[in-house]
Amino acid sequence: MHIHILGICGTFMGGIAAIAKQAGHKVTGCDANVYPPMSTQLEAMGIELTQGFGAEQIELNPDVYVIGNVVTRGKPLMEEILNRGLPYISGPQWLAENVLHDKWVLAVAGTHGKTTTSSMLAWILEDAGLAPGFLIGGIPENFGVSARLPGKPALDSDSVSPFFVIEADEYDTAFFDKRSKFVHYRPRTAILNNLEFDHADIFADLAAIETQFHHLVRTIPGNGRIVSNGREANLDRVLERGSWTPVERFGADAGWQLGELHEDGGFEVLLEGKLQGTVRWALLGEHNRLNAVAAIAAARHAGVAVKDAIDALSRFANVKRRMEVKGVAGGVTVYDDFAHHPTAIATTLEGLRRKVGQARILAVLEPRSNTMKLGTMKDALPGSLALADLVFCSAAGLNWNPAEALEPMGAKAQTFTDFDALLSAIAAEAKPGDHVLVMSNGGFGGIHQKLLDKLA
Repeated sequence: MHIHILGICGTFMGGIAAIAKQAGHKVTGCDANVYPPMSTQLEAMGIELTQGFGAEQIELNPDVYVIGNVVTRGKPLMEEILNRGLPYISGPQWLAENVLHDKWVLAVAGTHGKTTTSSMLAWILEDAGLAPGFLIGGIPENFGVSARLPGKPALDSDSVSPFFVIEADEYDTAFFDKRSKFVHYRPRTAILNNLEFDHADIFADLAAIETQFHHLVRTIPGNGRIVSNGREANLDRVLERGSWTPVERFGADAGWQLGELHEDGGFEVLLEGKLQGTVRWALLGEHNRLNAVAAIAAARHAGVAVKDAIDALSRFANVKRRMEVKGVAGGVTVYDDFAHHPTAIATTLEGLRRKVGQARILAVLEPRSNTMKLGTMKDALPGSLALADLVFCSAAGLNWNPAEALEPMGAKAQTFTDFDALLSAIAAEAKPGDHVLVMSNGGFGGIHQKLLDKLA
């Protein structure tokens, strides 16, 4: 089958491209911005890429067009597909029909932590010899790729693994399918990590997102398992609307709990008050400890012994762009993190503060997500950045004034419309021993290396 993917350079659609190629399909694609690293990664797989959405791509004559959710009406290629009545399908539906339909799907849903928790879960299954497939919205360092088909388990090399781990996003599926992506996946095991208001460009309020989460819950079979964050009243409300699946909770007073935290970052895992073992690792923050417990619980449903899951996490290498150290120059450590929602910003800063103690943290923020561009979360920014000593915020591309939003922080916060001025201000302020935490869900103009070059 020849598939042509519209919007191929996004993480999710790029993952579908990789999986389709591994499955033996001919894959081509197009996007508005075809540039490295995704373009390089896709071209290395032998996938032909086209810049833009020109109608001339009809001449490729694929068997089906797979449409990413960045594609809107008015794109010449999309209009030509519709006018000619050519076959098209969304990315999530294509994945469900061609890959997931006969798999034991383990889905990780939530406003925060999906990528990290999915990566932990995939690694636990991999370390147990189960060779899972996965599609994750980032690159787990244990694997080096964001997506792959299931392989052959260590103990049964004549068969293909039934397991597939997927980051279950609540964002909408496509312009012609406004349901959340995750309703297509029909998981047997589902982690509900947390639930807050986000994606203000497509959801009117929190209740609208809760409805979509309940649509997901409705698809989980009675012999499946839901692993839900017991600290989240919003998730409890979702489950109270109706659940037909056994639920295990984590993080609360019952079920899976965090035990004693050790000085080296290790922590104890408890189940119903009984010690299960100690995770030994270097990851920061309580959010990651909760992510780990959720992954352990989900892996147990897939047959991995708790002690083996705990042991596997000692070899977990995290995900690129999750508190990733990009380098040290002039005695200043520069980090890259994907945080862009106020809760994620606060959680990330909390983890770094625990690590560095009284050392100065310079937080650098690019409000780039659709929700942040709309200014929906702007009033929460000062509180989320409270643990930083100084804040440098980009104002480029915003229709609201971040200087006004950050005014409660006084002289601690500065905003810049010019990238070079922002870069120079950070470099001028940074001193040996400081930690510069860059937070953005985009490339931020390559600020990390440019800053390191200046500091050197």
